[in-house]
Amino acid sequence: VLATMLASLAWLRGGATSGSDAGGAGGMGSLSPTSLDPADWATLRASAHAVLDASLDKLEAASEGRVWTPVPDDLKEALRAPVPPEDGLAHGELCERLLALLPYGAGNTHPRFFGWVHGSGSPGGVLPELVGAAMNANCGGRDHVGIYVERQVLTWCKEMMGFPASAGGLLVSGTSMATVLALKAARDARLGFDASREGGLAGGPTRLVGYAAQGTHSCIKRALDVLGVGADALRIVPVTDAFTMDVPALHAMVAEDRRRGLTPWLLVATAGSVNVGAIDDLDALADVAEAQGLWMHVDGAFGAAAVLSDEVRPRLRGMGRASSLAFDFHKWLHVNYDCGCVLVRDGDTHLRAFSDRASSLAGGGGGRHSADYLAGNARGLAANAPWPVDLGIELSRGFRALKVWSHLLEHGTRALGAAITANLRHAEHLAALVDKAPTLTRLAPLSLQIVVFRYEPAGLLGGGGGGGGG
Repeated sequence: VLATMLASLAWLRGGATSGSDAGGAGGMGSLSPTSLDPADWATLRASAHAVLDASLDKLEAASEGRVWTPVPDDLKEALRAPVPPEDGLAHGELCERLLALLPYGAGNTHPRFFGWVHGSGSPGGVLPELVGAAMNANCGGRDHVGIYVERQVLTWCKEMMGFPASAGGLLVSGTSMATVLALKAARDARLGFDASREGGLAGGPTRLVGYAAQGTHSCIKRALDVLGVGADALRIVPVTDAFTMDVPALHAMVAEDRRRGLTPWLLVATAGSVNVGAIDDLDALADVAEAQGLWMHVDGAFGAAAVLSDEVRPRLRGMGRASSLAFDFHKWLHVNYDCGCVLVRDGDTHLRAFSDRASSLAGGGGGRHSADYLAGNARGLAANAPWPVDLGIELSRGFRALKVWSHLLEHGTRALGAAITANLRHAEHLAALVDKAPTLTRLAPLSLQIVVFRYEPAGLLGGGGGGGGG
């Protein structure tokens, strides 16, 4: 059956029409009428060059024109068209359709884009996307170069973030997914892997609760919802004047929950909150986690990257003591969307939380489901365990690691850290301008690169401008 399926897939892509050509390495026979390959490769090549040139032109001129351009009504209408007709478009018309989209992105490639925590990407990110498209690698597993590239990227991440070489890790779409994976490992470790994975939370007497500071990203509650723990299991801890978690208040809340018969289990620390850029006292929280037996997860969506800045690194001391860490490459590291990372300090815990092949990862056999076609081998394409599929929930995965690998090789950590430090200077300049403006009031201390302020024109808040009202 498998041989028939693979033969069918190869024929769909475009086997030659003659038997003699079909088995040849060159594949130079006439195309099958069902082939999806181009009839004229030269035309495709010319179209590809045209699209590449137009894309690079847009990036080179990123600082010109409007930051954001609304999608015009005629394009919106065109994008409501029904399923494409039976006959596809010629490459020339297809290119026109593609290039018509270029002016109408989110605007985050423009240097004057200051909304939300959006990374700008980088022009060099075009290159690995081309190579990745040509390879079309499924990075869920098996023995091919994509798996080795991802492993190298994860090794670099562990080194940068202060995690041991034995830690588990995976590249995912972003911090939201990374958080789900990290907290699943935390849940299973607390409840017992077999009990949690096979029986779930149903019927269990344990009522898990976790703790996070006011202003923690919503992905934490969403992860608890997805994992069946429930969003209400998250206790919101008050913050200090610097918007960091109030550690004495945390102690009191944990003690009260234990008194009520609940099971404190999770402590979420933040390395750069998206509201104000606050960094919790990570060392102090790691001490609490160790003393209380809590899984400490660090939400470092954008702030963890600041470990590359000589100026910020001391404030992130303690991040490497976390049980798990989630962060993005597509924010302050300027890798093109999308790519995030999860690191789990105990690599065995990470593996046991996800793998159905845990008993066969040395090769051969079949884990929980011995007849499963994902069973590994000791050699060949089905070797090279553990696979990424053993460390997360996706079986089919794109080659995300390639653009991170290429970006780090192109720029190096020194340049990326210097760019982060320069961004801090930008924020300081803006904060100084706000402080001088009579109708503007800053609402939070400057921690990283987020400046929080309010416009208060005279009479609007009843206080005569600057500093009045709530």
